[in-house]
Amino acid sequence: MSGTNVGVGAVLELPASALAGVGSRPFGVYVHVPFCATRCGYCDFNTYTAGELGTSASPQSWLEGLRRELDTAAQLLGAPEAQTVFVGGGTPSLLGADGLSQVLAAVRSSFGLAAGAEVTTESNPESTSPEFFDGIRGAGYTRVSLGMQSAAPHVLAVLDRTHTPGRAVAAAGEARAAGFDHVNLDLIYGTPGERDEDLDASLDAVLAADVDHVSAYALIVEDGTALARRVRRGELPAPDDDVLAARYERIDARLEAAGLTWYEVSNWARADDPSARCAHNLGYWDGGDWWGAGPGAHSHVGGVRWWNVKHPARYADALAAGGLPVGGSELLTAGDVHTERVMLEVRLRTGLPLDVLAPGERRAAETVVADGLAELCAGRLVLTDRGRLLADAVVRTILT
Repeated sequence: MSGTNVGVGAVLELPASALAGVGSRPFGVYVHVPFCATRCGYCDFNTYTAGELGTSASPQSWLEGLRRELDTAAQLLGAPEAQTVFVGGGTPSLLGADGLSQVLAAVRSSFGLAAGAEVTTESNPESTSPEFFDGIRGAGYTRVSLGMQSAAPHVLAVLDRTHTPGRAVAAAGEARAAGFDHVNLDLIYGTPGERDEDLDASLDAVLAADVDHVSAYALIVEDGTALARRVRRGELPAPDDDVLAARYERIDARLEAAGLTWYEVSNWARADDPSARCAHNLGYWDGGDWWGAGPGAHSHVGGVRWWNVKHPARYADALAAGGLPVGGSELLTAGDVHTERVMLEVRLRTGLPLDVLAPGERRAAETVVADGLAELCAGRLVLTDRGRLLADAVVRTILT
C-alpha cells in the first residue's frame, strides 16, 4: 500500500488523504479481548483458551500492549475523541469489572471520550454478576451485549455453550438493575436440532427480559471449527436455507409485535428510542473511521484498512519493541469503497441512496424493485420483508 510501512512492529504511516478528515467522520475504538474459558464448537473468532496460550501470553501482557497501541494510535491520528467504544472478543467479561475498567481507562487516557459516548462490552452470562455490572457501570460503560444464543438446553449443547438456559435473561435483569438502559441479547437460529418451539421459547425469554436491542444471526458452519467437522462426519445436518428463512420471519414477526423494529437485517431495537441502536456498529455500516486495538483487530481510517497480527504473544512482543503489531493492510480504491457502501447500506432500514449508483446499477435496482425485493422511499432503495431474506442476492444484482 502506497505510503504505508507495514509488518510486525512497524510504524504505520497513513497517507495525508486518509488523515485529512479524521474527526469529521464518525470515530470509534474497538478493543479485541482474545481470551475465552472454553472454545465454542461453532466459533472461528481469534480467541484462545488458557491451555492454548500456555505461558506465551496473559491478560496482563495483553493489557500492557493495548495501552501502548492506543497511545501510539492517538498520536498518529491526532487523538480524535472516541464517539463509541466497543469491547469484544473472545469473552471480555473474563477480565472482570476491574480489568474492563482498566481497558476503558486506557481509551480515555489516549483518545478521550466524546460527551455522551456509547461504551459497549460483550459479556458471557456465566462470567457476570450483579457486582460485575455495578463495577462496569461505575467505570463508564453504557451498554452491555450478552451472548444468549438460545433458551433450549439441547441447542446450547450443540453450540458448546456453557451457560445455563436461564442465565442470560437473569444477567440482563442484573444489568438493568445496575443502571444500564441499553442491553442487547444475541440469538443464533438454525442450529441442528432446533425446533420451532425451541425458537419460540428463546423469543419468549428475550421479550420477558425487556431488553431494548436484539441481534439474531443464522448459524454459519465455518470451515475449521468443531461444528464443521461434526457436520462433515454426518453427526449433525447442515443448516437448511428454507428453515433459516422461516426462522428469520418468525423472529422478525415476534420482535416487531413487541415494539422492536429492524434497523439492520440482523438487528432490532426499540422503535421509540433511537439511542437503543448500536451506534458503534452504525459507524461501521455508514463508512466511519475506527481503530481496532488488540490481537487480530481490524481498523479503517479514510479508506485505508489494516489488521493486527493474530497471536497475543506476537501482538505484545511487537508493541514491547516499540512498533505497531500490523499484520497487513490495503488502500481501498474508489471502486472498493463503492462496493462496500452498496453491500452495507442495502442492509440498513434507512436504505441505499439511489444517487450513489451508476446508470447500470440504477437499472438493476429497478429490477430489484420490480421483483418485490425492495421499495423506493424518498430516493432510497429499501429492502422489503422478502428482500431481507435475499439481501446478498440484491447486492449481487446491483453490482453485476
